[in-house]
Amino acid sequence: MVDVPFVSTPEHVARRMLQLAGVKPGDVVYDLGAGDGRIIIMAAKEFGAKAVGIEIRKDLYEQIMRRVKVDGLEDRVKVINGDFFAIDVSEASVVTLYLLTSVNEKLKPKLEKELKEGARVVSHDFEVPGWKPVLVESVKDYWCDHKIYVYEIGVSTPKKG
Repeated sequence: MVDVPFVSTPEHVARRMLQLAGVKPGDVVYDLGAGDGRIIIMAAKEFGAKAVGIEIRKDLYEQIMRRVKVDGLEDRVKVINGDFFAIDVSEASVVTLYLLTSVNEKLKPKLEKELKEGARVVSHDFEVPGWKPVLVESVKDYWCDHKIYVYEIGVSTPKKG
């Protein structure tokens, strides 16, 4: 388990992350450390994807579950209360992260092993050390810029097999 503080991704940054990843119907978006659920809910509502959020904090997990029910998204959004290091993410075509560089580095072997070639990994503000992004974009906010890093398994990462 890692200790990452919960800081929500601003809505316009979350939307841009999903746009840059090319999320579309048929995609399965996993958000590791789902927080308040905004990315997975947006992926389902606005992009037509299926989405899975993994959140270790019980209070945040319960908050996401309430939002999913209110929005009637139970058929397209799944929420798991658990440690994302212990959960298989191999069905994901897109993985979103707003963690820390040190956590991204620890996640790297898991993502390289479990994700299929062509899967996209989108990280808000923190790079995945050793991977080469296929795209980096700055998104303006009121008081700062947010960086979005887009990686593609097999392109940004060592080739499989």
